[in-house]
Amino acid sequence: MTTNTVGGWSAWGPVTPEEKIIFVEATHGLLGVSYTPQMVSTQVVAGTNYRYKCLASLVSPAIGQWEAIVQIYQPLQGAPHITHITPV
Repeated sequence: MTTNTVGGWSAWGPVTPEEKIIFVEATHGLLGVSYTPQMVSTQVVAGTNYRYKCLASLVSPAIGQWEAIVQIYQPLQGAPHITHITPV
């Protein structure tokens, strides 16, 4: 995880193995669109917010690709979950 100040977003950086695990856990079960994280930015709150810059594509049929920001919240206790998905 990239170091940043409480409440502020970190600079975009490569996705670490730990951040990849959080992404996979939060997006498990999504249907219709596949998201592949390319970069991540974090924000420390009561837990951690993650913004993943992703390459998105339709699962079937595979028609085109676009970029999206997938925002995930990891609470201090409990499972991470998606809070927003924004096409870019």
